[in-house]
Amino acid sequence: MSFLLIGNSPLFAQGGIRIDARGVVSRYTITDFGNMTARILDSARTSYTLSDDVTAKSPMRCVSLNRMEKAIIESGGTITEEMKYLAGIQRITHVFYFPDSKDIVIAGPAEGWFPGFEGAMIGRESLLPVCELQHLITALRAYAPGKEGPLVTCSIDPTPEGIVRLAQFQAQSRMMTAQRFADGVRQSVGMQTISVEGIPDTTHAAQMMVAADYRMKRIGLGLDSTGVPGFQTFIAHTQPNHSNALFRWYFVPDYDSVILTADRTGMQLVGDGVKLIGEMELSDEVGGRQAMGGALDPGTAAFTRSFTQNYTKVAERALVFAQLRNWIDMLICAAHIQQEDFYGQSGWSMDFFGSEEKYPLETFVAAKEVAPVVATRTIGRVTVAPVGGGIEIDAEVALSDEHAKPDEDGKIAEQQKQITLNLPDGMWWWDVK
Repeated sequence: MSFLLIGNSPLFAQGGIRIDARGVVSRYTITDFGNMTARILDSARTSYTLSDDVTAKSPMRCVSLNRMEKAIIESGGTITEEMKYLAGIQRITHVFYFPDSKDIVIAGPAEGWFPGFEGAMIGRESLLPVCELQHLITALRAYAPGKEGPLVTCSIDPTPEGIVRLAQFQAQSRMMTAQRFADGVRQSVGMQTISVEGIPDTTHAAQMMVAADYRMKRIGLGLDSTGVPGFQTFIAHTQPNHSNALFRWYFVPDYDSVILTADRTGMQLVGDGVKLIGEMELSDEVGGRQAMGGALDPGTAAFTRSFTQNYTKVAERALVFAQLRNWIDMLICAAHIQQEDFYGQSGWSMDFFGSEEKYPLETFVAAKEVAPVVATRTIGRVTVAPVGGGIEIDAEVALSDEHAKPDEDGKIAEQQKQITLNLPDGMWWWDVK
């Protein structure tokens, strides 16, 4: 007999999905970054030129957010290539506020970049995505001065009506061939709903979350490979025992990733920053869903554990997960800037970055729905499991007393003292020597 699973996600053109004018998502087959040949890499790298200064590799490159905005305003709104990609910063590892100069500074390792596959600009040596200004400003707007911090989420789920139709079909599906069963499942479930909350769903960051959610679920169903030896998928390990069970997988921040100085003007983010977790739900006769509690299905337990433990390796091969990690870091940084009122202390009101009219970011088609993806496995009985979940980011939790750690050895405070801000007019990024 066949065991069928329903995934429910997309990947946009930058990670493997198309979104048409109606917001319908479909798969877009592209060459994965992991399949780029050395010849293609070298050609892309050499054909893309940057200034020598920004191309240099740096263990810590600093960007003053308020100085960068000032430079843009003084240039009449021109955003340079260096600004678009935050001077090549690949991960934001630190946030500093300097009371004397009133600079709000982000910092992290950096290098030159060039266009890679999956639509990402990637580091010349690391081959990992660089951070993008449009994502950072989307995060800063979510935690703008005086605004209540949001729960940022992405979810791709079957509709209640689809769950009811699925249960009705399943009750009549005995003795069907695997192909007929799969076709019936697709027709019963119908189009699934995509929702993004906490940020506008027409931003690039929103589409990136949808892409990461889709790729994750395809990996769990065994439809896409991570290329990581020993990686465990859901479909290879599941032992479902409820015909109306719904398996839910979703990304959350690693909330124990923040270290703060005593005066909270210095912050460091450590670790991978992302976890995949899971739970089981039961559906009822009207399509409702309720968490079951108790032990996870073995497939969910194996898949979420393997993904979390191998996140860095997976992100090196599927760049959308590296971008998701950067996005989570940015939301935590933005929440810290807001909570500590660096805006008020510095007198920075984000006049340009905070204005959709001056700096439009909500320019993408919102993803609204996607057809179910079905995978099969023979396990001696027939079961159907729609997969829900997505991404849930509560950045303020990472900064709470329960999770944030003190700078006990004073290392972050010492790094902050070593950063000099005697900069010429117009300069907004620099390397820490």
